[in-house]
Parts: sequence; structure tokens; C-alpha cells
Amino acid sequence: MAHLKVLTGEDAGKVVPLDGDRIVFGRHPSCAVILEDGAVSRQHAQIVQSHGSYYVKDLRSRNGTQVNEADVTEPTLLKESDIVRVCEYTYSFHDDSSNGDLSEDTAYVKPRKSADNDAIRATANINIPINPDEAIDDDDDDDRSSIISRIDARSGSGVRLSVKPEVKLRAILEIGKHLSNVLNIDDVLPSILDALFQIFPQADQAFVLLKEEDQEEPQVRACRNRRKDDDSMSVSRTIVNRAMRSGEAILSADASEDSRFVSSESLAGLQIRSMMCVPLITQAGQRLGVIQITTFDLRSKFTEDDLDLLVNIATQCTLAIENAMMHQSLLNRQNLERDLEIAMQVQIGFLPNKPPDVDEYDFADYYEAAQHVGGDYYDYIELPDGRIAVTVADVAGKGVPAALLMARLYSAARYHLLTKKTPAEAMSGLNSEIATSGLGHRFITCAMAVLDPKSHEIVLVSAGHLPPIARDLDGNVEQIDGDDTGLPLGIIPDQTFVQSVHPLKSGDTWVLYTDGVTEAMKPNREIYGSKRLLAFIQSGPLEVDALVKATVDDVSRFAGGHSQSDDLCIVAFQRVP
Repeated sequence: MAHLKVLTGEDAGKVVPLDGDRIVFGRHPSCAVILEDGAVSRQHAQIVQSHGSYYVKDLRSRNGTQVNEADVTEPTLLKESDIVRVCEYTYSFHDDSSNGDLSEDTAYVKPRKSADNDAIRATANINIPINPDEAIDDDDDDDRSSIISRIDARSGSGVRLSVKPEVKLRAILEIGKHLSNVLNIDDVLPSILDALFQIFPQADQAFVLLKEEDQEEPQVRACRNRRKDDDSMSVSRTIVNRAMRSGEAILSADASEDSRFVSSESLAGLQIRSMMCVPLITQAGQRLGVIQITTFDLRSKFTEDDLDLLVNIATQCTLAIENAMMHQSLLNRQNLERDLEIAMQVQIGFLPNKPPDVDEYDFADYYEAAQHVGGDYYDYIELPDGRIAVTVADVAGKGVPAALLMARLYSAARYHLLTKKTPAEAMSGLNSEIATSGLGHRFITCAMAVLDPKSHEIVLVSAGHLPPIARDLDGNVEQIDGDDTGLPLGIIPDQTFVQSVHPLKSGDTWVLYTDGVTEAMKPNREIYGSKRLLAFIQSGPLEVDALVKATVDDVSRFAGGHSQSDDLCIVAFQRVP
């Protein structure tokens, strides 16, 4: 029989027989070989037997699996004396021909049963209906029932006051000692089980099952078996189901003979002689999961006092689990906030750090994302012949997806403006790239205003963007809009765009903006609108820097403190009078 010899690790010197079709290594209790190391993934690697040959496969582990120090990227055939490494654990592989070095004194690491076994599968991925409104058949008159006590874990109804207070105190102190200063949920749960084994010396097995955010049914998150040479897993799905639905703590003298649970597949052949199952219920009534303790010793069955004690302990355990979950949630939020802060700094790095310095012209701009990052974009692109391309765009949507597309737009717009002969050709090339990039059904409105400071002309091309506003020295304003506006980028790959030429007189000012300005909203849902913007620019400050700042202030006053619903971007330039 082929085997692995343990070279390093807690079982160094022992042998792992490869007597199954599939041997899984990892931290999870369902694995055939459990490796208790934080660097090892829950299901880290597996060895599969096929037609007499053995292959090792990495199960997308965090730290990888190696054979002869080479990373396993695909199923790898094992040869005689190959060295398999799983983090700090190393094994040498030996086939049938090398069995001569095994003696009668050889110590074995006994793999757990295959994950196809019902009891093991129940531990690895237990499926338990937990609809609290589902009717429960108490079947109180059935003579075969061996339930000897129940306590409502939600209200404490049924708790027996006769239990010695010093016993309760010792148990609470024991739990408190194990849970003090422990905030990681992966540390809290084993600490709970360690404490329960000390409080209930007759316990053979203990489990904690918790509801996961992405799972409808609770999953086994921690388990402990007092008998280290016993690999059976006696999780009763039916009993857990009842405790979760009813909110009752259950004490059964012999669960394997209880008429309520006799049909349970997970009880078949497990011989649970005494069992307690207590739901973990928060003060707000939320059901986090259950604690289940079992014993196989007929002489040390659990009693009503034990159930009363476990219900009291479960309250403290629930609080510890709640605290650990909130702590983890806070850490996740802090990590997300940190990542978004970094993303915001990266995005700001894409935007111009200062306006162009061009004789006879002034530039000003303002940008603010509705969230940490946004999809509005603007840029000043200096072309080789001295022209300045002022680009403004608005990616559909907000947040990280829009920001990623904005980053793509930044480089693509520069490329096409620098390589195409005209702004219209640049916009057509940009549209073709966005439409065929596989970025989904997002579209982008974009305006390019290419300023020639020598001829004092602007070449304008628009892809469905809001029309720029032009103002002269006499205070006349107009929207530069016409029949030349094309569709937004990303809709039709082979769309062609038309450009228009506009002269700039001394004192003329142009303002480009996104819909975060015109769609700013009051609490009563009234929007700022194009007419209000046009009127404000007409009467606003003469200098462009003051004009942009005043426009932003006017939009903010209009919104009256209402949270910004969209990214906001304004770019203005003026031929100085």
C-alpha cells in the first residue's frame, strides 16, 4: 500500500497510508488529514489515486503546495521518494515496492473517513433548515420519547433555580477565563469548546455551528473530540434543526432512541447516548447557531442541572461570538476604508495637478466624487503643435466600477488625441476601443475641446455630453449645442463623429461640466437644472477661477446639505481680455 512518511510536523516519523481514492489535507474538520496550522488553508491539497498512480493537487490554497520544492499548479504525478510540502509539513512519498521499510512498530496517522460518509459530510457542510416560523411537532404523548428536559433559551423559561449557584459561578468564571482578550472568531470558538470540556468532563464531543452570511443554513465552525483516536463525527442535523427553529435547549437521555430523531440520517449508527443542544440567541432575538455536546458513556449521562448550566454558559458564549463578529466586521470595514482611501489617492493621481500655463489664457477646474472614487474625468492634454485638448467625460454609474473605467479612459484618450490627425478621428478611435474592450454595457459621455492659442479657435467634438456654456464680455451666454453631437462612447463600435470650429474673442469664457452639477438635488427632490446653471454663469464672476468656485458654492447652497448623488466636475477656460 502506498503511503506518505511524515518528515516534519507534529506527527514526524509517522506514516499516512494512502488507502483511499482521495485524501484531503487541511485545517477543516472534514479533511482526512487535519493540519492545525494557521498557514494551512481549510482545504489545502489532496492526493488522488487513479489506476494505481497517485497525484497531488493543490486546492487553490493560500500558501500553495510543493513537490520537490516546485509549486503544484496542476495535478502532479508522485514518484518514489518525492517530497510533498504543505506549509511547514513535509512528507516523502513511497509506493508499494518500498513497504519493506515499515515494521510492526510503525506508527500511523489514521486518515479520517471519506467526505462521502454521511457523518463527515454533516460536519463539513451541514445543511439545516432554520425557518423559525415552521411548525414543530412536539409529539409530547409519544412513550418512546427520551427528552427529559427542555428550556426556552430565548427567555430562560424552565431554568431551575435549585442548581447550586457556586457551580454556575465556577462555570462562568471558567468560560470567562478562556474567552478573556479573545476577539478573533477562529480563536473564540475553540476556546469555548476547551472550556466546555473542562466544565463537562463526561463530554466526548462538542460542536459549534454558526450561520454564515453567504449561507442559508448554519455550518460547523468548530468541533472537538475528547478521544483523539476516534474520528467519528456525531452531529445530529435533526436535533440542531429543532433547537434552531424552536429556540429551545434540548436534553435527551438517549438521542439514538428518541422518536423525534430516530429518522435522522446523521444519527444512524452513531450511538449518541446523551446529548445537549443549546441555541445561541442574541438579546435582539437573532439566532447565531447552536452548541451541541454529546457523551457515549451510559454511566455519565447529562442531567437537568447540566442543561441548566449549559444554557447559562451559552448566554456568555453568544456575547463572545457577537463581539468577535462585530470586531471582525469593524476590521473588514477599516480595511475597506483603507483600500478606498488608497483608490481615491490613485484616482486623484490621474487628474491634472495644475492647469496649463498658456499665454493669454486662464484655466480653472473642480472635481469631487460622490463616493470615495468616481467616474467623472477631465484632463488637459498638450499636443505637439502647441494646442491644448480639454477633455471632460462622465462614466455611467459611480464608485469603483466607474473609477476603473475612468482610469482606462485616461490613457486611451491621450493615446488617440496624440496619434490621430483630428479631434473627430480621436473620438472615433476612442469609441471603437471602449465599445470592443469587453467592459460590459457601460457607456461614457465625453466632450473634447481642442484649443489653438495661436489662431484662438476651439475645435469641439462631443459624444453625447452636456453642451458647453460660452459667455462673452458683455454677459451673453449660450449653450454650444447643435446637430453634431454623437452618441455616447461604447454604444456603436463603428460610429463616426463630426467636429465643429468656434472662434474665441477676447474675454470669451467656456465652461464644461458633468451632470453632477445640473442634477444636484434639494431634499424635496427639486434639481438644479441647466437653466439655473446658465443664469448663474451669466451673472457670475469674470475670472474663471472665481467663477468655478462660485458655481460650486451655488450648487452646494441649492442642495441645502442634501448628500451628493453624483460625481461633480467643472472645467473652465478664458481668453484673458
